[in-house]
Amino acid sequence: MASLSTAKKELRRLIRQKLSQVSEQSIQRQSIAAQETLLSMPEYRSAKTISIYLSMPKGELATAPIVADAIQNGKEVYVPYIHKTTAASSDAPASVMDMVSLHSQEDFETLEADSWGIPTPSEPSIAGRKRCLGEKSLQSQTSEGQEEGTRSLDVIVMPGMAFDRRLARLGHGKGYYDFFLTRYERALGGSSDSENKMPLLVGLALEEQFLPERQGVPEGASDWRVDALVVGDRAVLRG
Repeated sequence: MASLSTAKKELRRLIRQKLSQVSEQSIQRQSIAAQETLLSMPEYRSAKTISIYLSMPKGELATAPIVADAIQNGKEVYVPYIHKTTAASSDAPASVMDMVSLHSQEDFETLEADSWGIPTPSEPSIAGRKRCLGEKSLQSQTSEGQEEGTRSLDVIVMPGMAFDRRLARLGHGKGYYDFFLTRYERALGGSSDSENKMPLLVGLALEEQFLPERQGVPEGASDWRVDALVVGDRAVLRG
């Protein structure tokens, strides 16, 4: 039997091959459909704080209009920021993802693209932004209760290479979202307070990224499933 890592790599290869044949027009059409569907979801409409992935120039659903709508409607918007870590923890990777706040639409529009073409906050700007988690969340959690400084999110809009009908998610292989969500859960410290609970995890997928009924995403113990999936044909799946 192929190892979990090998199975994931093979599925990523197949999805990349499939995505290479999807036209820009199809991605644009599906992006508009998915955006409209997400914006109509009651959880999105009621959310006060939301994290939204910033999309690559091609190969996935575009999220810029979602960011613009959230800002226009007064939501506090957070976006991914990947940085190296010096935390002394055996389970901490060399680089991790945090969520940092956007100040405004102008702030969003002036973000510079990284090597993937993804708009990304600059390192010098981070000190002036709110952070959902920080270095402290990389340490082993020994005390009960929510970690001081953790900023609650209502919704996290997540990308993925592939999703299945169980709402399992295949990422790009770096484990950024899975480790972030584990840190977030740990930072909550088992709080039962309704104000301090895990966010609703919403995946966005092109039709080509949604696996057929009999095909599933290979899963490991550290992999997180989403709570809802919005597909480019306007379909919405919920757990």
